[in-house]
Formats: sequence, C-alpha cells, structure tokens
Amino acid sequence: MKKVSAIVCAFNEEGTLENVLRSVSESPLINETIVINDGSVDQTANIIDRLKQTIEIEAIHFKKNKGKGFAMASGVEKATGDIIVFIDADMVNLTEEHFSQLLTPILNKEADMVLGQPSETLINYNVNPFKSFTGQRAVLKEDIFIIIEKIKYSRFGVETLVNLFYQSEGKKVKNVMLRGLIHPTKFDKTSSTQAIKEYVKEGHQIALTAFKNFDLITSSIKNRFKI
Repeated sequence: MKKVSAIVCAFNEEGTLENVLRSVSESPLINETIVINDGSVDQTANIIDRLKQTIEIEAIHFKKNKGKGFAMASGVEKATGDIIVFIDADMVNLTEEHFSQLLTPILNKEADMVLGQPSETLINYNVNPFKSFTGQRAVLKEDIFIIIEKIKYSRFGVETLVNLFYQSEGKKVKNVMLRGLIHPTKFDKTSSTQAIKEYVKEGHQIALTAFKNFDLITSSIKNRFKI
C-alpha cells in the first residue's frame, strides 16, 4: 500500500485552517499531514502550534510570505509519502468522500494526477473554464519532484506549471467534482477592492509562469495533436 502525504499551505486562513487540518488528520487514507504557514500575520501560526498538541501534524513556518509555489515545494520535499494530496487551507465542508475521490484513481493506477473541483464555487462546475487551476489535487511524488525547483519560484502560477508539465509528459489527468465542498472567493474573504487587486496579481503570476515555460506549452500541443 502506498503511503499518502497531505500538504496544506496556509496564508492568513485563521477562519478555516483548524477544521481543514482536523479533517485531513482524521482521514484513514492519509498517513502524514504537513502544514506550511506561509508568513501569515493573523492567528494561523498559533492555531497550528495549538493543534500540534492534540493531532499529529508536521509544521513548517515561514517568517515572510514566499508564495504558494514555494510553500507547496517545501511540503513535497518534507513529505515521506509516495502520493501527495494538496488541500487548500480555506476549504469548507471537507469530508472523507472528497479524499477518496482524489486518491482512489491514483491508488488504482487510473490516473497520474487527479484534479478536484469544489461544487460550491462562483462558476458552475460543468462550465467552469478554471477547473484545472484547482488547489485540490493528488499526484505521485516521483512525478512532481522532477519540477520541484521550478515549482518553488512559480508563486500563484504553480497550478499552471504543474498542469503544463503533466500535459507535456502525456500524463493521464482525471477531473472530479467534490460535491458539497465550498471554496470561498476572495470577495467572500476581503473587500472588493482588495479582492480585485489580488486577482490581478495572481493573473499576472499565472501569465508569467506560462511565458517562462513556453517549452512545456509546445510539448503539450505536440502531445495533443500527435505532431
């Protein structure tokens, strides 16, 4: 049986982090829980330290924010599992069924990467063009470790980078809908002005990641059309 490591990256998620970590740590499918505090300035660090007294979690604390990509890569480097499952720290209503949906296709060798899209989002799952950007995903550590250095410096473009890499390698990717899982938008968590600023910043990081990895885009196109 392959060992599974869960990685939860958190930046100022004091409102949801505890429930996410408890849900992850209680799952019989997950053998190891790693949480990365990416320079939070709220109560995130205190919540992690308090939870460590009652549940088994490995924690990494950054004094300054280093970006989602660096946090994810640091978790992967620390992980001892064969399979990595990434869970965002702001999820609501996370259940055991969601872990099963993400992990079963990997465990059964039906997919190389599984992308889980929360059903309760701003855009309906069936028409959502951003499904591939989801932070809920499961992969084999040996696959993702190949691009670990690139991941470190991709910041919010990390999902774009990972997607391009898997496409360029011709890996099998499966999408699943995580029914009942809620992913709050930035508009739910902050002011409209701040939310727009953050979305623009993240969009720039995604575009920059794609530009820097044009070779992966080319390989992806060749694989899709068998050029």
